[in-house]
Amino acid sequence: MPVQDRVMQFIKDTFLIDEVASDESFLASGILDSLGIMQLVAFVESELGVKVPEADLVPENFDSVARVAAYIERMRGRTA
Repeated sequence: MPVQDRVMQFIKDTFLIDEVASDESFLASGILDSLGIMQLVAFVESELGVKVPEADLVPENFDSVARVAAYIERMRGRTA
């Protein structure tokens, strides 16, 4: 399953969201709060195998499904 689909499914299943656009801001729309972001980071680390340094915990990396997927792909590219 593509990374973006896995992130989308995690958001839907964990936070009981029916629909979310891939570019919809988690924080602005109220889909996730800071605790939700930490749950998302834990998912990225445990299920997708990407270690997330504290410096990378910024909205540019974790504020939408598309941003999370792009971040994961970038990080995987660095270690390949």
